[in-house]
Amino acid sequence: MRTILSAVLIVLMTLLVPASAVAYWADRELGDADRYTAAMSPLAEDPAVRSVVVTQAGRALSGQIDAGPFQSGVDTLLGEALRSFAGTPAYRTAWDAANRAAHAAFLEALTTGHGDAVTIDLAPVIAQVKGELVDDGVPFADRIPVTHISVKVMEYDNLGALRKGFHMLQITGIWLPVLTLFLAAAAIAVSIRRRSAVIATGLGLAIGAGLLWVAVDLCRRLTLDDLPADIDRAAAGAVYDALTAFLRTTSWVVLAVGLATALAAWLTGRRRRTP
Repeated sequence: MRTILSAVLIVLMTLLVPASAVAYWADRELGDADRYTAAMSPLAEDPAVRSVVVTQAGRALSGQIDAGPFQSGVDTLLGEALRSFAGTPAYRTAWDAANRAAHAAFLEALTTGHGDAVTIDLAPVIAQVKGELVDDGVPFADRIPVTHISVKVMEYDNLGALRKGFHMLQITGIWLPVLTLFLAAAAIAVSIRRRSAVIATGLGLAIGAGLLWVAVDLCRRLTLDDLPADIDRAAAGAVYDALTAFLRTTSWVVLAVGLATALAAWLTGRRRRTP
């Protein structure tokens, strides 16, 4: 009975590994504005995301400046200014500000049910571009309207279910990892053959890490396949990868810990049998 109980605990622990990682990620990574912004910050250097920002901002501003016969030249100059600005430290600062605002909107959608997409407001980017163009003395730059232009990077259906799921993950954010560790310790403690239990627990951790990796990759494919046609797939993929980087790193760490634990226990047993 002790052997069966240990095996059951190890199976439960294995299944809880991906759930624990996702719960902790939702609570401590997605739910925290600073960590969310830090995760999204590297996307300022991503070519696909930068191209979407430049294109969307250029389309929104094109034609809004009444330059008469010089309209075409002003639109071209504005596009060049946007592309040039996208490689400056000021752009990265504006990008972080936009993502912090997007995080607030994302949490509001999950708590109030308003909205059905994750969007990034480009107003900070446009304000920075306008300021630089005005400082450089570019004609008509002072007429650029600083409007709230949103770039949709993620869209989701059934917001009610998503809101409930996110709320549950936040509640269990720290308790699921604690429960997983408790099950691992209990599985070893109740087992008659402790070394075998340690090996099985290590392998269970490794399998759980593999399940987490598969789940993240599968969700990525499903998310990108369900996106509307007007959303850039490369940019959305970069956003997804940035948001789930913690889960991928966690899967590798847990995999390494699990395999190292199993290998150490196995080698210990071989050394004891060696005359």
